Amino acid sequence: METTYGDRLHKPLGPSIDELIGAIAETFRRGGNVVIPTFALERAQELLFVLSEAVKDGRLAPSLQIFLDSPMAISATEIFGRHPECLNAAAAELFRRGRDPFDLHGLHFTRETAESIAINTIRGGAIIMAGAGMCTGGRVRHHLQRNLGREQSSVVFVGYAAAGTLARRIIDGAREVVVLGEEIPVRARIYTINGFSAHADQAELLAWQRQTRARRTFLVHGEEGAMTRFAARLAATEVVMPESGQSFDL
Repeated sequence: METTYGDRLHKPLGPSIDELIGAIAETFRRGGNVVIPTFALERAQELLFVLSEAVKDGRLAPSLQIFLDSPMAISATEIFGRHPECLNAAAAELFRRGRDPFDLHGLHFTRETAESIAINTIRGGAIIMAGAGMCTGGRVRHHLQRNLGREQSSVVFVGYAAAGTLARRIIDGAREVVVLGEEIPVRARIYTINGFSAHADQAELLAWQRQTRARRTFLVHGEEGAMTRFAARLAATEVVMPESGQSFDL
């Protein structure tokens, strides 16, 4: 089983949504952009749903400008919209009533490279969602290059950032980072909101493992510290943390 968040608990979704909306509002007051490094599958669509609900509830302005700058995320969002029967009950009910939660007035799908480059001319008032979530590649690097050094802007991380990635260096408080070969000072406001994570937290992982009644539990997909702390919480099972090259007969 995975142990990505084996050492921590997630903030509940409600407060996480509040923090996201607060970050957007505060950034717009400063006259900057909000850059959200976004995983293309599920995370992007969940955020669009949250933003759509916030506009409907009057928490964000109907004129909100959102750029989904990821060809993969755009294609995935279109597929989600064609198959509401696969969504959770709340989202499916919106489609049944004739309201597409991904159909925001100010939502722009920037599939072409030229459209992505054009976003760089916007100095404030935009939410820019682009991949990759850990900032190791993709279009988000161009938006970080333009916004990370601006005190008016913000970067909002809503997913896991592995050690050694650009996202992790920014989250850990680096004052300068190299983006596309250019040394950029980190002046933008940085937010880390883990309530949107698709990975289970420690409590959820423990609950899942206990109901398996497994005699042996192999721990994978996690940093060493998180994995070790999670292993200490397991009981009534042999815990194995495989090393590279090891093999096991099951």
